[in-house]
Amino acid sequence: MSDHQKILVIEARFYDDIADKLAEGACAVLVEAGYSVERVPVPGVFEIPAAAALGWNSGQYAGVVTLGCVIRGETDHYDHICREMSRRLMDLSVDDQMPHGFGVLTCENRSQAEKRADPAATNVGGRAGEAVIAMIAIKSKFLKTD
Repeated sequence: MSDHQKILVIEARFYDDIADKLAEGACAVLVEAGYSVERVPVPGVFEIPAAAALGWNSGQYAGVVTLGCVIRGETDHYDHICREMSRRLMDLSVDDQMPHGFGVLTCENRSQAEKRADPAATNVGGRAGEAVIAMIAIKSKFLKTD
């Protein structure tokens, strides 16, 4: 399998149990579709965009899936982290033509996060895997050199 059949899965590990469930869902979808997966941990969601840019710019991957969780606290830290991380990932997707599956949860509480991460429930990780596969196909359609 060529490197262009490999998907980079970046996991913010601040909430390990939630990250594991998100990765379980994403990896199942990607492997079933015939992709190999390279999982790279980062400390928290704020570090995801830098890791995504480094990985994507290496030329080794067909796409990137980003996974993590931010749970609202008592300060506005949540808003800043969510806004900056999301904006930079969108910039990478558009400006660098990076096929991307966004699987970062932004929740009010742990219960919401656990439900959304669970592959047997909302399965946000699996949905992020499906999204990157769709975006790889879209990129391929528009960048054909025939």
